[in-house]
This record gives sequence, structure tokens and C-alpha cells, in this order.
Amino acid sequence: MNTDEERYLCLLSHTFPTIADAAGEIINLEAILNLPKGTEHFLADIHGEHEAFIHVLKNASGNIKRKVSEIFGTTIREAEKKELCTLIYYPEQKLELIKAVEQDLDDWYHITIHQLVKVCREVSSKYTRSKVRKSLPEEFSYIIEELLHERPDDQDKAAYVAVIVDTIISTGRADDFIIAICNVIHRLAIDQLHILGDIYDRGPGAHIIMDTLRQYHSWDIQWGNHDMLWMGASAGNDACICNVLRLSLRYANLATLEEGYGINLVPLATFALDTYGNDPCTEFIPKLLKGTSMDVKTLQLTAKMHKAISVIQFKLEAAIFHRRPEWNMEDRCLLEYIDFEHQTCTIDGKAYAMKSCHFPTIDPKNPSAMTEEETLLMQRLHHSFRVSEKLRKHIRTILSHGCMYNICNQNLLFHASIPLNADGSLKSVEILGQKYAGRELMSYIGQLVRAAFQNDTPTDLKQYAKDYFLYLWCGKDSPLFDKSKMATFERYFLEDKETYKEEKGNYFLLRDSSDVCDRILDAFGIQGPNRHIINGHVPVHASKGENPIKAGGRLMVIDGGFSEAYHSETGIAGYTLVYHSRGFQLVQHEPFTSTEDAIMQGTDIKSTTQIVEMSTHRMLVADTDKGQELKAQISDLKKLLYAYRHGMITEKRN
Repeated sequence: MNTDEERYLCLLSHTFPTIADAAGEIINLEAILNLPKGTEHFLADIHGEHEAFIHVLKNASGNIKRKVSEIFGTTIREAEKKELCTLIYYPEQKLELIKAVEQDLDDWYHITIHQLVKVCREVSSKYTRSKVRKSLPEEFSYIIEELLHERPDDQDKAAYVAVIVDTIISTGRADDFIIAICNVIHRLAIDQLHILGDIYDRGPGAHIIMDTLRQYHSWDIQWGNHDMLWMGASAGNDACICNVLRLSLRYANLATLEEGYGINLVPLATFALDTYGNDPCTEFIPKLLKGTSMDVKTLQLTAKMHKAISVIQFKLEAAIFHRRPEWNMEDRCLLEYIDFEHQTCTIDGKAYAMKSCHFPTIDPKNPSAMTEEETLLMQRLHHSFRVSEKLRKHIRTILSHGCMYNICNQNLLFHASIPLNADGSLKSVEILGQKYAGRELMSYIGQLVRAAFQNDTPTDLKQYAKDYFLYLWCGKDSPLFDKSKMATFERYFLEDKETYKEEKGNYFLLRDSSDVCDRILDAFGIQGPNRHIINGHVPVHASKGENPIKAGGRLMVIDGGFSEAYHSETGIAGYTLVYHSRGFQLVQHEPFTSTEDAIMQGTDIKSTTQIVEMSTHRMLVADTDKGQELKAQISDLKKLLYAYRHGMITEKRN
């Protein structure tokens, strides 16, 4: 035994001070290795659709409904199964409805509690008692544990179980117990949640999603381009702040800004009315989603605010592009290419007609210069973002739970792309004079993002890191964008739709190739026959026959358009991927109506499950990354056991 190994085993002996302690832990860990693998749940591109997101968490992408059907089969009616599922999803709200109509409430309590215990027993079956115990609410921990492990068909314990249920009801705790056990079912139905980016923008409840995740038991996130925009805004990048505001105004979605984070938009509204009061701002009329209404006056004000912040955005972006010429993005300073006299804009040497050319805040001699009023407005908006404690808290949560990529159980997770050359090889991207590709690129970007939030980061590096949020949002070689350009200016101001085209990067052109996917997986050090890439970002057009499973099963794209803004485009309302002990299942969802409908009518998200890949054997904890960790711990404990038994280390008996 060398010195380092001896020192390590001495430290380990403090945790396991006797032979009995070490042997007991080995027995425990060996047993855990032979439990079924926990269920992983993958979601991408939620885009503020908090009701659909929360419902998918509650129903575990249909997993709970499937288990209810398996458990009860034909012993209860379909309507009763539906009622039971709705109760599990929304126990507080459903209880109120049931109590208003149920004539024999005690009888209903008896039946329902026994049913819920059966479901809870099923979803807890793949976990150790210790793990289940940690998931239980303190006030009902003992009672639930007893009910889970004592079956009423055991004649010796039937009266015991019956008395427990009777007492729960007679003491007036039935409602609280039902709510508690339903929450335990939610907790155990999903072992690990993976968010593949883009919590923010478009939908109204990104802040609600973040509040939900902050309370969630186990999750990680691979940052998306829209998340990065909000991270940049929180870090103080004014161009990112403008983009965040512009997107919110574009979809008439101000709830996240105003109600969620307390961002004061009055200065922007005042400035927009003063500056664009006589401008109809036709190109900036917001896109109203289904069920959203807005009176004419508010619609016009929103359009003016939309135009005001967009013009400021283009100016602030130009300042960063000029400050960072190595990004090769100065050709995107399009305000500087406008011919105000002829009302055209020159792109790649060709002049294009503009839809309108009313820019009261632009000096044709210095188009990207901010006016005094715009500068003052941005100072106020900057302050509002920086002092939002809730935004800061949510961004800290995203930083602590995520990065640019994750490797979990032979699966490579990232939001959008890995920059590639035309031949499918990894593309080198230069950052601060150094070139990075593949895993090194993603890792360094993760470090750079965090540097923007660290107080001890050198000033120059911190400024670069703050600027880099904009590149990650719209830079050609950004792994979160990976297109030739972001044609925001063109869509707003130019007539010719040919200018709207954004050429996709090589990753999106080559990702159907299993060889290319294998090359990427090799570069990230992922081995084995059942390895995969899982990402989102680009909606899969299911209505046009596009398949989310690509490269012969190597790649799974799970952005099916969670956001309502994409429903007409994709024909569905998103995918979720479930990876349980028997393999992968891809769940295709139809649009979610509302939480109210789900509670009142028992409507669930209609979902279609597609078997992606089934394992030849039921996967155990031993087959996972966690299993490898446990095997290493067992090996260390066996060394400690050997050291105890051969007198190399002395047991620490009391």
C-alpha cells in the first residue's frame, strides 16, 4: 500500500470505522447495483409554456397513466382510471371538486387511499427503502412507509392496514394524506430530469417554470440560446437586454418581465410614444398567440415599444461587433448600410428596398450612435434588470444546475449543435486567440459564461465574457446558433424575402450521418454500442413527415414545438423522451388545452408513444454511470476491509 492510498483509506475509515460498518456498506451497495435503473426524463425548448411543462412533469409523459392502467386493468372503469390520474396530477384542486359532489365521502376516501398506495408502491418498487424514505413528507413518512410495505392481502396484517386508513380518515387528515402521497408519486415517477435548453421566451411563464425547477428533486440543464440571452441580460449585456425585451414584445408576452421579475417598462413605453407617436410601426405589430387578445390602443403601444427597442438593439449590437472585429460580424451592422435617400439597404453588394425608413433617432452620418434619450433609457432598463433579485436567483440556479453539455449514461446532451467543417470533422473556433473544438470548445464556453458572473474575474476577461453572450446568441460559429446570420433586421425592414434566409451550419446538414454522430461521440469520449446524441433547438416538422430519430438511431431531436408559437409549423406540441430500465420511449404530444380543463374535465395531453430502442435485458443501476461510481466505492471499501483484517489500519471502536 503506497502513502497516498494509505492516507485515503485512513480518511475512509472515519466514515466506516469498523469491519462491520465497511462490510455493511458493501452489502448495501452491491444490492443497489441490482435494482432497476431509475427513469430519466428529457425535455427541450419549453419556451415559457409553464402549464404544459408542469402537466408533463405531473403525468411523467404519460408514465403514470400507463402504470394506473397496468395496475388496475379491467378491475375499474376507464372513467375511474381517468379520475384517479387527474387526482394524482392535481390533488388539491381535484379534492375540492370531488368533495362538492361526493355523497359518501368516507367510502370514497377508503377506496382512493388504497388505490393511491398501490400506485405509489409500483413507482417506488425500483428504489431502495432508504431512497423512498428520503422522498416522503415528514408528517406522513412513517404511515406511508408502513402502507407501502404491508399488503392488505396478508391476513395477519389486514386489520393493521385497515386501522391505519380508518384513522387517517377519522382524524380529518385524509385530504392532507392524499395530497402528500400524490406528491410522492410525482417524485418517484421521474428519477432524473434533463432540460435540453430554452426555458425562456415566447410563452408567459418562464419564471414559473424556474420556480418549479428550484423545488424539483433532481435536474440538470444544458443551456439554450434563449437561456443564454437572459443570462447575458442578467450579467449586464445591454444588447442582450434589448433582445429579451424585443422578443417579449414581439409575442405580446410581458408577464415574465413585469410580473415575474419586476422589470419596469414604463420608461420604454414613454420613450416609444414620444419618439414613434405618429409611426404606425406596422412591421412591429406583435404576434398574438391563441387565446390572447389586446385592444387597439395597447396593440399600437406595444408595436411602438417593439420598434423602439429593436432600433436600440441594432445600435448596441453594432458597438459590440466593432469592438470585437475578430468575430467577423461587422457586416451585421446593417443600420450603417442604409441609403436613407433611396430607402434601400445594401447587403453583400446588392441594394434591397426597405419596407419603411422612418428612423427619428438615427443620424445618417453616424447610424449606430445612441441618442441622449436612448442612452438614458438603457441606463434605466439596465438598472431594472440588474436589481431584479428574482432574476438573479433564477440565473444562479441555471448556472448551478447546468452547462453547455452533459454526458449521462452514454448519452451526450446539448441544446443545438457542435460546430463542424464541411467534411464532418470538428471545427476549430477561435476565442481570445486560442482555438477550441468539440468538447474543449463546449467546456471553455462554459467557463467563459461563468467568468461573467465572478467577482474575481479580471476586468478585460469579464468584459469579453459579457460581450460573448451576444456571440452565443447570434454568432456564426456559436454552438447555440450555428447559422450564417440572424436575419432579424431583414425580416423587419426589407421587402425581399430572399434576404430572410439563414443558412444552417454543417452540423444540421450532416447530423443524419451515423459516421458524423459517431465522430462527435468519440470526441466526447463516449463509448459503447448504445450511445446517443440527444438535443433540441430546431423544431421537428412532424406534420411534414420529418422523423425525430436520425442517423440510424444515434441522434434524437426532441424539439417538436412545445411553444404554442410553433404548433402550426410543426403540427404537434413537442416531444419528451423517457429512458427507463427497459429502453427509450419517445412521446409525441398534442397541444395542451389548459390546467383548468385538465382538472375540471379530466383532459390529459394526448400523447403517442414511439419505441425508440429497447434493451435486450432490463437495465440495472450497475449499467449506469451511478453504477460505475458505486463499483468504485465497493472496490475502495474492500481495500479498507483488507486493511482492517490485516492490521494495516486499526478499527475505531467506541
